[in-house]
Amino acid sequence: MSRTTRLLIPVVILLIVSTTAIAQRGMRRRFVDPANVDRGGVPVWETDPKFKSDLFTFARIKYSSHGGGGWGGGKWATDYPDSDLNFSYRLHELTALEVDPHGKIVELTDEAIFDYPFLYMIEPGQMYLSDEEVAGLRRYLLNGGFLMVDDFWGEYEWDNFYANIKRVFPDREPQELPLEHEIFHCVYDLKKKPQVPSIHAWYSGRTDEGRPDAQEPHYRGIFDDKGRMMAIICHNTDLGDGWEREGEDATYFKEFSEKWSYPLGINIVTYAMTH
Repeated sequence: MSRTTRLLIPVVILLIVSTTAIAQRGMRRRFVDPANVDRGGVPVWETDPKFKSDLFTFARIKYSSHGGGGWGGGKWATDYPDSDLNFSYRLHELTALEVDPHGKIVELTDEAIFDYPFLYMIEPGQMYLSDEEVAGLRRYLLNGGFLMVDDFWGEYEWDNFYANIKRVFPDREPQELPLEHEIFHCVYDLKKKPQVPSIHAWYSGRTDEGRPDAQEPHYRGIFDDKGRMMAIICHNTDLGDGWEREGEDATYFKEFSEKWSYPLGINIVTYAMTH
């Protein structure tokens, strides 16, 4: 990859998240070019020029299917830009990582993906990757990249995603990660695999989006020949809504954003950058 897939700076994590340190903000949905995005009050911070080639950048995948064209948004743009901005800000605030305050949107057919060691894919439950996207994702992951998949629910959406990821890796099977796996404990010690609902489902009293086949959250990994985890697949959960909606309801923030979405997100990034 053209940029190192390991941040070569010490990752010193602040282990205590103070409720008072979490400034809640109301956000608006804005589907625009990230170069001109309305940050909705999320601060812009200075980055150390000594590490300009080693900034962690939250890079979101823009896939071509299911309304993926243009900047008007498709399934790939769910929760954008608030989740990306909020999560980047919390990484900056709560860790010693040098974090890009702006984030990026990248396509799997673009060589630019090799500049980013971490890619985020959302709502792949109805996604269909083109052959070119399949080839790009395979090459990215086998060359040291890491993929986080988030926010899809139930068996139909799993089957659709599974069919696509098997086109990427016909000979590799997603493996359920046990709670004992390091990714659940490397920074924040999680006592269960969380199920984070969308804020609207939570308002209706459900954490499973009202789907009888989505009651249990699953976290699965895909590994290379050396045992390196290349992807974590977060199914029957929506960590991104916990990032996006942090300022909309104080109780939702405390129960899901602060308790689960940010801790597990920080664990995933830290694991990806150090393995």
